[in-house]
This record gives sequence, C-alpha cells and structure tokens, in this order.
Amino acid sequence: MSISENIKAVEAKVAAAAERSGRKREDILLLAVSKTKPVETIREAVESGLLALGENKVQEIMEKYEPMAAYAPEGERIHWHLIGHLQTNKVKYIIDKVDMIHSVDSRKLADEIEKRAAAAGRVMDILVEVNMADEESKFGVKPEETEAFLHELAGMEHIRVRGLMTVAPFVENQEENREYFRQMRELLVDMNAKKIDNIEMDMLSMGMTGDYEVAIEEGATIVRVGTGIFGERIYPERG
Repeated sequence: MSISENIKAVEAKVAAAAERSGRKREDILLLAVSKTKPVETIREAVESGLLALGENKVQEIMEKYEPMAAYAPEGERIHWHLIGHLQTNKVKYIIDKVDMIHSVDSRKLADEIEKRAAAAGRVMDILVEVNMADEESKFGVKPEETEAFLHELAGMEHIRVRGLMTVAPFVENQEENREYFRQMRELLVDMNAKKIDNIEMDMLSMGMTGDYEVAIEEGATIVRVGTGIFGERIYPERG
C-alpha cells in the first residue's frame, strides 16, 4: 500500500481504539516516526496531513528540519519530537527545533536542557522516560524512582514536564504489553495525585506499530508509529 493508504489504515485503528477506551480521536496524537526515511518519503506523510514527526537521532532532525519545512501547509509548520536517547552534548543542536523531548531520564540531561532552553529563551516540553518493563537494553528511570526524579525537575524554570514515556518490549502479540501500559497509566495518575509543585502531567507516550491499539486502550495520548506508516526501515549497509 502507499503511505497515504497506510495512514488511512492506521487512522482507522487509532479511532477505533480511542472509541473502545471512551475517548475522542482528537485526544490522541499520531506521531509519524520518520527515522531512516528520506525527505521525499516523509513528504508524502506530511501531504496526507501528518505534521507531527518523531526522530530517534539528533542528526536526522538537523538534516531534515529545513527541507521538510518547505512541505508544511501554508500557515502551519512541522512539529518535531525527539523520541530516542539524547546525549547531553547534542541538546544544543535541537533546543530550538523540537516541540518535545520524550526521553528525559537523568538529572544531567535535564540540567543541560534547562541551561540550553534558558539561553534560547524558551520553555521545553519534556516527557520522563520510564523503563516500565525493567529491560537492561532500554533507557529510562525505574518506576519507583519516578517521584524522586520529578521532584528534581520541579524547580526548573525552562522545563515543563508534560507526562511520561515508555518503550515497551518487542512482542508478537500486543496483548503481552497491556500490563505495562496499564502500569504506566497508573503511575501517571499516582504521580499527579502527589501534587508535586509545578508538575501537572497529562501525556502518555507509549505504543508503537506493533502495539499502539492496546496502548491507546490503556490511556496513551501519543503513539509513535513508523513501520505502520512508512514500511520497514532502511539502514545503510556496512562496508
């Protein structure tokens, strides 16, 4: 299928999952994950109405930022999200380019974002990454460390914590991740109930191509879909 047809299929599934969870379709952001995809391919998604793009790597945002701006509809713009692990020395390159950073999981990174956002005269929306499944290969704070980390972030004037993010395990059957998504939702509710100063979260970034329907049913407000929209990723061959 074409990218536009893929998007229609994904949209239908998002809408159905939203209805099953008693929410409206507009309550959920479909983030098109464009990593490894060239500008011409991403352009098709933008022309089909997807203006929110997610990238794992700073370098790819930098390479695509200007070319993609030309394809935004008149009066609108591309909304970039950094969803992959972010090194502190790369923050300066994207602080003025992204709408949200999904993967904040350390005080060191938060301090750098705070510093760079202050210098840029802006407040950066962030999500705290939680390693809900406790996978050694994944980044993120442990669930039991989330409250303490939020207290550390609360005093930062140029960071706004909007919610939580997780990368669930890769599974063949998306039902296997339902419990992790449910726990994420419960963690968000629990953290909001703590009434931490300057922390009021309403976003849950969870669910990818293989499990976004279950993620929505369990409360996701942002789903990160790459393969379902663009097809399999293309990685450069190693010589």
